[in-house]
Amino acid sequence: MKNLLFVILTLLFPLAAVAQEPQGKPFVPQSLEDVNRVSDLTLDSINIAKSARPIPGSSRKGTNPVLFLVGNSTMRTGTLGNGNNGQWGWGYFAHLYFDESRISVENHALGGTSSRTFYRRLWPEVLAGIREGDWVIIELGHNDNGPYDEGRARASIPGVGKDSLEVTIKETGEKETVYSYGEYMRRFILDVRSRGAHPVLCSLTPRNSWEADGTITRKATTFTLWQKQISAEMNVPFIDLEGTTARKFEVFGPEKVNYHFYLDKIHSSEFGARNNARSAAEAIMACEGLALKDYLTHADTWYPTQVKSQEGAYRPRVFFCGDSTMQNEDRDADSMWGWGSVVSSIFKKDKVEVINAGKAGRSARTYLEEGRWESVYNSLRPGDFVVIQFGHNDMGDIATGKARADISGTADSSHVYRLEKDRSYKVVYTYGWYLRKMVLDAREKGAIPILVSMTPRNEWMQEKAPAGKKPSAVSHIERRPGSCATWAQEVAEQLNVPFVDMHNLTADWLDKHAGSKEKASPYFMNDHTHTSLLGARLNAAMFAKGLKETDCPLKKYLNAHSSRVPKKKAPTSARE
Repeated sequence: MKNLLFVILTLLFPLAAVAQEPQGKPFVPQSLEDVNRVSDLTLDSINIAKSARPIPGSSRKGTNPVLFLVGNSTMRTGTLGNGNNGQWGWGYFAHLYFDESRISVENHALGGTSSRTFYRRLWPEVLAGIREGDWVIIELGHNDNGPYDEGRARASIPGVGKDSLEVTIKETGEKETVYSYGEYMRRFILDVRSRGAHPVLCSLTPRNSWEADGTITRKATTFTLWQKQISAEMNVPFIDLEGTTARKFEVFGPEKVNYHFYLDKIHSSEFGARNNARSAAEAIMACEGLALKDYLTHADTWYPTQVKSQEGAYRPRVFFCGDSTMQNEDRDADSMWGWGSVVSSIFKKDKVEVINAGKAGRSARTYLEEGRWESVYNSLRPGDFVVIQFGHNDMGDIATGKARADISGTADSSHVYRLEKDRSYKVVYTYGWYLRKMVLDAREKGAIPILVSMTPRNEWMQEKAPAGKKPSAVSHIERRPGSCATWAQEVAEQLNVPFVDMHNLTADWLDKHAGSKEKASPYFMNDHTHTSLLGARLNAAMFAKGLKETDCPLKKYLNAHSSRVPKKKAPTSARE
């Protein structure tokens, strides 16, 4: 009967129960399997790791409290934690959500650690820096698996029991007492309280793992359950980072979630780490009675500001995202103009709202890195349209100079670069990757993305004459096949996105109606790339012409004269 009862309890509470075998020998559950199969060797460089992490309490300002972050590689990736392998921990960005004039944030996490190894090897030094009134967030568990006594030898006993296990590490002969996961949490909590500080338990970051029903895999029967049990037992606040991020991922969908990880399905990219840091702040804010929330900055500052739009009755909005060929000085007839600043003239009045969110000098990469795309993303409503056109600044230096170029092509590839300007590390993706991200983001919000190829430059090439013939007097404006001019179309075909080939539409028109660089010059201003008001209007007309050839519903809002090319003499203002 006892054996039957034990089996039933074990099935109902997997790995969480500890019992006695009939012989009276202590029964210890099998340690959790290392299903991640990711080898993080950071802990092996313990001396280097200790020197790279902050001295506990060293950030303290006067009598202000310190928030200590205790965790593993999902909180601090790599020995240095500086993204030099393309992976980032959310602890690097956590300080962005706290009022640092009132509290400082120290990231003491280390990759490869479990609750057991952190408590034994790193915790004593961290504990020594904790003072009365400080806060400690504990997020451990990703590495509490594998063998008890060999290899990484970092597993804790599953569950929250009071049992222990005496082991001898096979490789070193070192003897150690291993406790349950819950017991390590108790010890962290008691140690923090002994210093007069406030412990907080935090659930683990979710992996890029999906269930058959389309939900993110959660640790609801293991670590999350055990943390909640200890939280209730010890009366400690519990913040649900796992649930907060998982719910976002389920809205994003698998394709978008992929770029929140880098190299594997556990460790975050910069996108993922920033998202987790914001999720942690949101989980703190949602935790009833947690006084740590008083040190957060105002939640309104956590999100990018929305792009300004008009008030009034709802109508579809068309956001134009691009570089200086889309938004420029846009001041008077003698200045440089972007076509996004005149494009409202091709639409039926009061049917759509046109918002020019372009910015001179930006590539697809820097438009994203500077948060400009997130402001557009944050503004989107179902039924809106997003026109995306980059290319002129997406070629050139990646890590030096202006450091704004992408990797060439449309492959799903990336590389970690060290930027010359500040020696920081940055993962740079292909041109096509950035476009795909924007497309997926727009679709997630219920908006309709439209890709547009880059505008042509006022550079001309003489037509090649047949062999043995005199050179031709005919010239054509330069085309750029095999570059951003055609990669946008490749992405459009991959994702079934409406595509307007402005590069060739405008080039064809100039070939036919100008015929030379000199005669095309009225359409450009100051150089061969930036357009005059006349050129901006030409590009807007070509956008309308190309849009009509698609099945995009935006074309129903074009007016009757949308693709009419302007007269050569430009008006004195865009409104004429």
